[in-house]
Amino acid sequence: QVQLVESGGGLVQAGGSLRLSCAASGRTFSSHAMGWFRQAPGKEREFVATINWSGVNTDYADSVKGRFTIFRVNPKNTVYLQMDSLKPEDTAVYYCAALPVSYALPSTHSYDYIYWGQGTQVTVSS
Repeated sequence: QVQLVESGGGLVQAGGSLRLSCAASGRTFSSHAMGWFRQAPGKEREFVATINWSGVNTDYADSVKGRFTIFRVNPKNTVYLQMDSLKPEDTAVYYCAALPVSYALPSTHSYDYIYWGQGTQVTVSS
């Protein structure tokens, strides 16, 4: 069992930056590929970024490529999402999620993920 707790959300002006953190419990964190998703009001949850267990392989939604960076520090059981050049359309609740240990590669599909955090609100004002 892996428990995930996100933090770092808040209110920021357009063009600003935020760094989200996702702290994981348990001793298997370094074996799990991880992902970030977001859900805006009235919209479905969408993929943002994903990273494999070692941090070598990453993938991003087209809407955030070049602006967001996912990385992880396994000894700290934490995965991060660095968000730069934020836009109002980035406003959403951001969720951290973990894939099963059996997944060697990261995934862009929310249905592949088995552990989810409670989410952290990011609001970007224009």
